[in-house]
Amino acid sequence: MSMRNDLRDGDRRLTQWVASWPWTGVRRGLPAVEEAAQHTKLWCGAAFLMATAGGGRGRRAAAAGLASMAVAEAVSNGVLKNLWERRRPPKEWISHEEVHDRPDSSSFPSGHTAAAVGFTAAVAGVWPVAGALCAVPAVLVACERVHTGAHYPTDVAAGALVGLSAAALTHRAPRLAARAALT
Repeated sequence: MSMRNDLRDGDRRLTQWVASWPWTGVRRGLPAVEEAAQHTKLWCGAAFLMATAGGGRGRRAAAAGLASMAVAEAVSNGVLKNLWERRRPPKEWISHEEVHDRPDSSSFPSGHTAAAVGFTAAVAGVWPVAGALCAVPAVLVACERVHTGAHYPTDVAAGALVGLSAAALTHRAPRLAARAALT
């Protein structure tokens, strides 16, 4: 039970620390990142840019990113949120006004983070430079989810694991399907 209490205490302390970041750039920039990531607009836009400007590798990276993002969102929002009912962090932990604009769904895991990491990891597997560029907004999305009190850090970590798993699965899926077709 001690490990569980330590995890809760760490969640509380890290949430309060991230939510209290005083920098003006954070206060203005993170909500803009969240708005761009809402309904996967940011990742669809990145995929469009890669597909139109990156040639064959850009199209493959965009397709991998979108497929992985779809799997990550389906698993996080369609399965895991229904299995684990977790309340959002308490409003008193958040030291600013953005705390009032939070979803009503389960906090665990972060679907935004799952989509961001799933997209980014899949893109990086095909086009490492584009993946590195996508990693910047992916990290900002994860930070924003904690900063605004929408998620605990453990929700974000779980979302990142879902995203990485989705990227690995979509990377291997064509080979697994081909192997299954041959047997």
